Amino acid sequence: MASRTPAPPATPSGQGIGPLLRAWRVERRVSQLELALRADSSARHISFIETGRSRPSEEMVLRLAEHLDVPMRERNALLLAAGYAPGFPETPLDDPGLTTLREGIERLIQGFEPYPALVVDALYTVVAANRGIAMLLEGLPEHLLTPPVNVVRVTLHPEGLAPRIRNLAEWRGHLLAQMRGQIALHRSAALRELYEEVAAYPVPDAPPGDGPRPVVPYIALPMRLEHDGHVLSFVSSISTFNTPMDVTVAELAIETLLPADPATVKYLHSLLA
Repeated sequence: MASRTPAPPATPSGQGIGPLLRAWRVERRVSQLELALRADSSARHISFIETGRSRPSEEMVLRLAEHLDVPMRERNALLLAAGYAPGFPETPLDDPGLTTLREGIERLIQGFEPYPALVVDALYTVVAANRGIAMLLEGLPEHLLTPPVNVVRVTLHPEGLAPRIRNLAEWRGHLLAQMRGQIALHRSAALRELYEEVAAYPVPDAPPGDGPRPVVPYIALPMRLEHDGHVLSFVSSISTFNTPMDVTVAELAIETLLPADPATVKYLHSLLA
């Protein structure tokens, strides 16, 4: 597993906690009164914090951040803005202290074979992948596969997987909507820059002779991907760590591609037997 690419701080520096807290509250569409009730405080106290007339305790900062569902990286930024030390470490993924975690993730995605599985960070940089993913990426140009590999860039680039995706318009729309949600959650300038890059990619024409989608009772939007003359169908599942206490761990996501039809199951087992 490679080292995680740290995301730059998403919260502007030099501001007190008031404007930052108000921005998160407005983003979450929560009134001062509602936030006060959730955090066992008063609307007057919330107003005083937002206007700079009151400095919240460290405990109050964390409580408000929790009730506003502020990501862990931005909770550290709120603590700094209030004059406190960051409350959550950010350990490099190749740190010896995370050896057990790295080994566990590797075993997890390898155990998922022959189905594709990978691990990405907050910027969609691939930090681990199994043989199923390697199989899907066969034949792509080297400039897309040179580390650090970005899964969104590889998927939507006109020289990447995009020409092979039979339902590209639907899948592209799904990925871009997912990224917009992440941008709203994390407010990351680097993530917004990545979004603007991939959203501007030209969309390849649909493969010639691509007929109607097979009538299959899909449980979710599938990605229909052509591989060596076969059309494979996958549905995506994303898992994160429960109650993380480290920024790096909090921003990791494990994505697995489940076969969406029996033909895909049979093909993958024959290919990676």
